[in-house]
Parts: sequence; structure tokens; C-alpha cells
Amino acid sequence: MNEIDTTLLTRRDLLKILAGAGISAAVAVALADPLSPAVEQIFSGLEAQRQAENPEHQPHWGMVIDLSKCIGCEYCVYACQATNDVADDMRWNIHLVDETPTGDTFHVTRPCLHCQNAPCVSVCPVGATYNREDGLVVMDYDRCIGCRYCETACPYGARSFNWRDRADEPNPHVPQWGTPEVERRPRGVMEKCTFCIHRITGALEQGLTPGVDPEVTPACVNICPVDARHFGDLNDPDSPVSRIIATTPTFRLREEIGTDASVYYIPPEGLAI
Repeated sequence: MNEIDTTLLTRRDLLKILAGAGISAAVAVALADPLSPAVEQIFSGLEAQRQAENPEHQPHWGMVIDLSKCIGCEYCVYACQATNDVADDMRWNIHLVDETPTGDTFHVTRPCLHCQNAPCVSVCPVGATYNREDGLVVMDYDRCIGCRYCETACPYGARSFNWRDRADEPNPHVPQWGTPEVERRPRGVMEKCTFCIHRITGALEQGLTPGVDPEVTPACVNICPVDARHFGDLNDPDSPVSRIIATTPTFRLREEIGTDASVYYIPPEGLAI
């Protein structure tokens, strides 16, 4: 049997190989299903290798949050607070409770949406907040002057101002929900969710894929007990998030204002989109 060059495999190629091995089309599709953990692992490794060998591919990191699954446990909130050493009164990831038109309760969690047309970026007078090429909206804490223009401009309320010096303030979510992986921000700057940027940076060079390999995936995604959060490359059609968006009805918050957010939501049952 000839050796297969796995660096060139796509999902369609895998289906052909499985079918060529005598597996029925139905079974082949099942084996290559995007939700299959085994196949997910295969494509994770292949995608990381492909991106490392193809510098022209530019990832765009994004998230899908499934409101039909979210149970409002706030594990994602606590993991974020611990991992990013965030104060309880300035949460980067928030939890809201809402109702469908039929009166059924559902839960909404909201990180920073990492907008591609981000109002916070356009109003910053010193360039302390900006878009990275991979889609992340980044804060330069050394440059931030604390004017709070970005906080006012954000249509999602995703930014918080650090009013105090927290050098000796204990974090109540450590160590139960994780340990801090980044330095605390100084007094007088704006803070927000980063999609755990410290994990993502350099992941592909290590042969790891954010959204699949836990060590380079945002803490809120890893901790979710009901698999309501998904993360990955929106520019890769075979990534977990791209496959969900392509096959499942989704919406983005306040999409009509043109922010081009990188977070998509799957609506709960009974909520029309």
C-alpha cells in the first residue's frame, strides 16, 4: 500500500480514502464528521502543520457560543477571572439571563467580541487598542492613558477601567478555577477579554491548534462542562467554528451596526434570528 501524504489531506480527501477502503459513503461521512473527536484530532494536527508550512494563511480567531446548551453555571467566568487575574468587579466575561418570546429562560455569556470594525480602536487617541492581523483586538497597557474613550465607544459594554492598585489583593477564584498566567494590569488602564492571547500567540509554530489543543485554547472554552463554547480559525473552513457556522443558524450581537464581531451565537430554541 502506498504511503499517503497527510500534509495535503482535506476533509474531502479523507472521505475519498475511506470510501476507497471499502467503507460505505454513509459510514465515511460519519467517520469524517466534524464533531468526531478522533477526526477532529487528525484535522487539528494537519491544519497546524499546513499553517506552519504556509505562511500566507492568516488565521482569524473567533468563537461560537451555543445558547441552547449554556446552563449559566458561570464556570467560564470563573476560569477567566483566575487565568487572567481579573477583579470580580471588572469581569472580562459576563453572564446575563434572558427569556425567549415564549417565556423560556436562557443564559447569555459575553466576552469581548473582537470586532473587525471595532469602535474602541477607532476612538483611541494613542493607539493603545488595535486589531492584530489574526483578528484579535489587543490592548497595549503601557500606552493606555486611561481616557476611557474606548469604554464609551464599545457597543457591548465589554471594557472595564482599572480604578485601583491590586498588587496585594487576593483573587478569590485562585486556585480552584485556575492560576494566573498573565501579569496584573496597572491602575489607570482599560481592561478586557483577550481570548487568552498569551496562549494563542506562537501556537501554530508549536504545531498546536487553538480551539482543539487545550493548552492554546481560551480558558473559558476549556472549562465549559456542556461544550457550549467553541474556538478556532474563522478563515479555515475545516476549523470547528467554521463548520458550525456553515451548518447551524447563528447570529452576532448588534450585527446591524457593522462591527463585524468575531463571536457568533447559536440561538436557544424559541428565539428567532
